[in-house]
Amino acid sequence: MADLSAFPITQRWPAQNPDVIQLYSLATPNGVKVSIALEELGLPYEAHLIDIGTDVQKAPEFLSLNPNGRIPAIIDPDGPNGQPIGLFESGAILVYLAEKTGKLLPQDPAKRYDALCWLFFQMGGVGPMFGQFGHFYKYAAAKVANNSYPVDRYREESKRLLGVLEERLKTQEWLAGDDYSIADIATFPWVNGARIHYGAADVLTFDAFPHVMAWVDKALARPAVEKGMTVCKIG
Repeated sequence: MADLSAFPITQRWPAQNPDVIQLYSLATPNGVKVSIALEELGLPYEAHLIDIGTDVQKAPEFLSLNPNGRIPAIIDPDGPNGQPIGLFESGAILVYLAEKTGKLLPQDPAKRYDALCWLFFQMGGVGPMFGQFGHFYKYAAAKVANNSYPVDRYREESKRLLGVLEERLKTQEWLAGDDYSIADIATFPWVNGARIHYGAADVLTFDAFPHVMAWVDKALARPAVEKGMTVCKIG
């Protein structure tokens, strides 16, 4: 049995089976990336719900695994050289899981870097911009009721990013080409989240991006995605 005692987070969220990957997450667009990948890869894992609405992610035990105080994070008891490893940042976790299994990331070097380009496009663009849009459009709407600039700014940038995705998906089945990859897993939950959680399909003119929406719906129909989207879900 793996010894995870070196990870203080396990004191607050004990591992029932320390021999499998420990996932600390919540079913947000960022959080479901990792649960979807774990389901797609068939890796056994144990999920621990981190309710960020209670600020538990700022507790010392959680910060010991992710100093940035954000979900998701994992501990893999069978890391490099067979030693446990803790990881944070969803993009880094996705690359790690893909490389661990040899799946969801092309083996051809050129195609691999193409997939990584689109992964980082999500990490640096889609996630931050959609997140800021959702914050001001839905969660802080009352605070900016007399100032439309924040919503306008992030709405237009989100639409620009949707346009980039639309052009890509006009000629590609998936973001990295013919094969579904971690680039898709990282990105489509954010578009779906804007539609479901923010209720912003009309505001972001989703009808103007038919290839994007078809891609999202195709991803959502995957059995592993259906399951992964419900992991660490509240309510």
